[in-house]
Amino acid sequence: MHAVEVRDHIMIAHSFKGAVFGPAQKMHGATFVVDAAFMAETLDGNGIVIDIGRAHEVLKEVLEPLNFQNLDEVPAFAGKNTTTEFLTRHIFEALAEAARGDRLGRPGSELAAIRVTLHESHVARAWYEGRL
Repeated sequence: MHAVEVRDHIMIAHSFKGAVFGPAQKMHGATFVVDAAFMAETLDGNGIVIDIGRAHEVLKEVLEPLNFQNLDEVPAFAGKNTTTEFLTRHIFEALAEAARGDRLGRPGSELAAIRVTLHESHVARAWYEGRL
C-alpha cells in the first residue's frame, strides 16, 4: 500500500459531558496536529498516490471551519462530545467527500483508504481510517 500524508493544525475550545471526562467537563482549549494519509494500492500514471499540493489545500479547507472555534457552539456538533476520536471521523468524512469528488489530482475511485490522525499532545493521539 502506498500513502501520501499531509499535516496541518487547528486550535479549538470545547467541553465534555460525562463524569468519565473529569476536569475536561469544563471549557478548555486544545491545539491538534492533524495528519491525513491517503492510500492507494498502486501509483497512477504520473507515479503518485495523489497530488500533495491539492491534498494540503483540501485539508486546510476541511479544517478552516473548526479552527479558532468553540466546538460547543457549532450547530452540527450539538449534543455531541467533540472528543479527539469524534473529530477524526468528522474530518475523515469531509476528506472522503473531496476524494470522491476527484479533488485530489486522481480519481477517488482509485484510492483505497484515508486515515486521519489527531495528535492532542506529544504523548496521545487518535485516528480513524476508512476505505473509500
